[in-house]
Amino acid sequence: MAAVYLGLGSNMDAEDNLRLAIRELRRLFGELIVSPVYRSAPLGFDGPDFLNLVVVVETEAGPLDILEHIECIHEMAGRSRGPDKYSSRPLDVDLLLYGDIVDPEPPLRLPRRDILEYGFVLRPLADIAPALVHPVTGRTIGEHWREFDDPGHPLTPVPDIL
Repeated sequence: MAAVYLGLGSNMDAEDNLRLAIRELRRLFGELIVSPVYRSAPLGFDGPDFLNLVVVVETEAGPLDILEHIECIHEMAGRSRGPDKYSSRPLDVDLLLYGDIVDPEPPLRLPRRDILEYGFVLRPLADIAPALVHPVTGRTIGEHWREFDDPGHPLTPVPDIL
């Protein structure tokens, strides 16, 4: 069994789409550990705020199988991939970590570099797994969060919506 960390985000019908993702992930993998939800402004474009969280599942499914499941969930939420990386979206589910696998090449790109670049990924991950060791840096997620500094992109906790 591998511990798999997934980042979830939405800024279009966010509460409904995040609930859909959580429901489908529970159907596929059973019990989930779910972080608090955070609101943040979009980066790189104007649009509604995003709601973001991280979940962890324990699974025997391989990383490529996880990516297939993610694409099915995206389709359920009505997500279509266009050429513009920075745009509003009904749902974005990212494979952040799969055990301690390091594979920087597509399609995996593990660990996902967003972990250390964006507070909306790092903070909820630190909430549920502060002692988790990043497989590249060798430092804990909690240490990375304590040293993270991005005052220009604040996060606001969102009351329980799931």
